[in-house]
Amino acid sequence: MHYVEISSNLLLVAFIAYLVATLLFGGAIKGANKNKESFTSENRWGRAAITVTIIGFLSHIGYFIFRWIAAGHAPVSNLFEFTTAFAMLLVGAFILFYFMYKVPSLGLFALPIAIVIIGFASMFPREINPLVPSLKSYWLTIHVTTAALGEAILAISAVAGLVYLLKNIDMTKKSKQRFWIEAVMFTVVIFVGFIVSTITFSAMGYEADFSYLNKDGKEAQISYTMPPIFGMNEYQTLTDRTMEPIAEMPPNVNAKKLTTVVWSLIFGTVIYILIRLIGRKPIAAMLQPLVRRANNQLMDEIGYRSVLIGFPVFSLGALVFAMIWAQEAWSRFWGWDPKEVWALITWLFYAAFLHLRITKGWQGEKSAWFAVIGFTIIMFNLIFVNLIIAGLHSYA
Repeated sequence: MHYVEISSNLLLVAFIAYLVATLLFGGAIKGANKNKESFTSENRWGRAAITVTIIGFLSHIGYFIFRWIAAGHAPVSNLFEFTTAFAMLLVGAFILFYFMYKVPSLGLFALPIAIVIIGFASMFPREINPLVPSLKSYWLTIHVTTAALGEAILAISAVAGLVYLLKNIDMTKKSKQRFWIEAVMFTVVIFVGFIVSTITFSAMGYEADFSYLNKDGKEAQISYTMPPIFGMNEYQTLTDRTMEPIAEMPPNVNAKKLTTVVWSLIFGTVIYILIRLIGRKPIAAMLQPLVRRANNQLMDEIGYRSVLIGFPVFSLGALVFAMIWAQEAWSRFWGWDPKEVWALITWLFYAAFLHLRITKGWQGEKSAWFAVIGFTIIMFNLIFVNLIIAGLHSYA
């Protein structure tokens, strides 16, 4: 338990460091805009920002190591562990590209994404539980960490693409581009909605218990930590703090987690509306001044290079190593499990990205949109597939 407490404290330090570094990167950009000069690594705000980021990253690595010691296995076996590891690798990828290109606007968007991901992860149970038999394999560690690293590098392409789009889309005129870039902002706010909804119901001490018959006809119990909206069966209430009736769901849908997603959408929508009312303009328009001096050609190059690096890493982790682990765990290389299907969809999408970039010369705005959509698919796989669709990966 001592190691678990140390790891939790180190994760908190990393979270705070990323938050401070985001503010410092904002200062670096503001100073560059004010002085009408391009940002360089010699800028004192930039040096302070990347230093704090590295401190946070080292603390994040410390969290990972101490949790590994406490668990006795790589901490990637549940959604909390995988998501925090993904955030760590994302920051690591950002640090790599920062030293390659010295672009502060990447930090101003990459670090908040990592912060939101850590906040998202912290809403899930943190207990360390014994591994199920299918997870007791070193191929699991290799598969998951490599896949997460590939996704983290690919995320940098989305950050660069987002900066490119924010700079170049005219937010003063109604257009499809304006609608979709604001849809991206809304999606980010939904993450915040999940965090706020979880904290709210937890603070209220909400819990509703039900009994039901499982697939084997045996009585089982399920506990909701949010007011239930969906149910897998005709539940019998064990508490008075419920809302009935509960809608019956298909057997391949996790109704409890679908309820969580719906509440996240509700809270996120309310938060988004409040932001719009206070700011009196789209969120994307509020962010545009921060990317005014971003270099279009440089953003396009960063987006393309990150896909060139991340795609083969993702291919190894999410497909090759995953198939080896699947053969060891379930005696088959491929089984069309929902997680496997979406990993393949992600791979095909980025393969198409590179094909169109190389053969058709898709650069600039088209490339930026592809990068942002690609990361959306990754997050859909992480959230929707893990939380709602039942499958062999439901342990996560």
